[in-house]
Parts: sequence; structure tokens; C-alpha cells
Amino acid sequence: MKRVAPLRYDVIFKKAFCDPEIFTAFVYAVLGIRIEIDRVETEKSFKPSIGRVASRFDLFAEDEKNRIIVDIQHVRYIDHYDAFLHYHCAALLEQVTKAENYRPNRAVYSIIVLTSGDKHQVDWAMIDFDPKTRNGNALGEIPHKVVYLCPKYANHETPAVLREWLVAIDDTLDQEVDENNYQDPLIQRIFALIEEDQISPDERARMFQEYNEEQSKREAFQEGEKSGESQGEQKQKIEIARALLAKGMTLDLIGEVTGLSDAEIAQLQEI
Repeated sequence: MKRVAPLRYDVIFKKAFCDPEIFTAFVYAVLGIRIEIDRVETEKSFKPSIGRVASRFDLFAEDEKNRIIVDIQHVRYIDHYDAFLHYHCAALLEQVTKAENYRPNRAVYSIIVLTSGDKHQVDWAMIDFDPKTRNGNALGEIPHKVVYLCPKYANHETPAVLREWLVAIDDTLDQEVDENNYQDPLIQRIFALIEEDQISPDERARMFQEYNEEQSKREAFQEGEKSGESQGEQKQKIEIARALLAKGMTLDLIGEVTGLSDAEIAQLQEI
């Protein structure tokens, strides 16, 4: 068994997947496309920004044939499907500079890794931009794709070449892996890169920062849910009180049924 840093953290995911050989192998496992790259950029952004909201790509690489974008999202947000579609479209629009030709010079593939899972609980989902006929036949005009991956839902139907990667990513989340369960030497390299003893003090500090930010966002989300529930309950009580007032029920009885104060019920009479 080997102690490792979890790949749920951006700083650790980037440490592993900014290795060009690991990056290209992962892209092939996901898309079946072989790319040739010399480097992987981190925190990539376009200057000037595309659209009214700037996009920053965690991992970004391109070769002469393909532009490949990989982004890591390890917290479930309500809009992660839309957010990374926005990123994908920004990478398309950045290539179009003249109205005479709207065809990007390079295909764009976005791979989104959701290490915290997703409400749909599927291992793999894809947005395919190629137009389809009524029979579902692709026209072969537009190659761009967005792929959403949830490692925790990898199963026996997940293609074997991809399943080992997804299982390995998910296996790191409890900070311990059995490297003997994996055959791919590049997955072994990932484990070596993120081994606990190989994490620098700066990387560890950034992990703690990410953890604290994640906790703050989760608490804020939970508070928002509680507030929404409370407001919904109050609205329901008011609607019941109004209906009972219309039927001529006394304030005392309405208060007993709804839990509203006499002052709150009296205010409804004035509206």
C-alpha cells in the first residue's frame, strides 16, 4: 500500500497530469485520439478574455491537429455542466478571427473530471457537437466534444482502457492505494508523483487552502438550503392563513393551526 495525496485537489491533479506523457495517455483513454505535445499549460486563460466572464483552464495542451482541454472539477456545483460548456465554447471562439471563416483551425475536446461525483451517477457522458440526421447519423462536419467523467461510478461497462484510469483516480481519494492493482506504468508514475512524501510544503499548503475553501462553500450552500426551506415554510403558513381568513376563522384558531403570531395574521387582514 502507498500513501498518496488525493487527486480531488486541483494542485495535486495538475502535479500529476501536467506531465505530457500522462496527459496524452489519459486523452487517448478518454477519446481514442493520439496527440503529440511538448508541454501542458496550467491556469491557461485567453487575453483578451472571450465573452463577459473570463475562462481559466486548469490543464491545456494543443498539437498541430487537435486542441485538447482538460479541466478538473472536484466539488459538485449546480451549474458544472453549463460552466464547462462555457469554457469549451470560449476555446472555440478564441480561434475565429474573421467573419469570412467561422471554422476553427483545430478541433476542441474538453474533458471534465468530477471527482466528487454527480447527481446523475454515470461514469461517462458526452456533448457531441456534430449535427445528426433524424436517424441519428452524424454528418461528420463538427468534431468538437465535451466529455464529463465521474471516477466513482466506473463499472464493468466502462471501457477497460478508461476504467483503470477512473478507478485509480477514485482510489486516491482515501489517500491510500494498492499499486499492485494497476498494470499501466503511467498510472504507477502518477502514484509516484503524488506519493505523500513527494508533496512539497507549498503544495500541502495549497491543499489545505482548497480544503478550507471547499468547506466554506459547502457551509454556505447548506445555509442557503436551510434559508430557502424556512422561507418556503413561512410562505406556506401565510397561504393557509389567508385561506382560513377568507372562511371567517378566528385569529386564535388560525394562529393555532399555522403557528403565526396574532400580529402576523392581523397584517394579512390589512393587505
